Amino acid sequence: MTEQTFDVVDRPTESRYVLLDRSAADREAGEESYVDVDAAAAVQRVLFHTGIDDAYGGRGLASLLVQHVVDDVVARGYALVPVCPYVAKWLTRHPEYDAHIVAPTPAHLRAVSARRA
Repeated sequence: MTEQTFDVVDRPTESRYVLLDRSAADREAGEESYVDVDAAAAVQRVLFHTGIDDAYGGRGLASLLVQHVVDDVVARGYALVPVCPYVAKWLTRHPEYDAHIVAPTPAHLRAVSARRA
């Protein structure tokens, strides 16, 4: 499968991005869950869960998904708050996004807990 087989779609009413497999009738291959926190400077998008369906594992799709999500967040002018361990590690390998990262705070973690409830 190639990158062209997949689309990443933001579903704001669900607070998640979805990785869709176009070759399989838009089957959901993965997701990135988020919650937005309003801050004085800019909206902060807290990325707290990256998941790839087991059937799609080992193909680098989590990286593809996170790349699209991070690019979208930056394009919107939002700050990135990496709570998800995968996203946090991915960002350490992509220092070009450093200026857009906000370290997670207790307020961010409370927002994630409230979103999950």
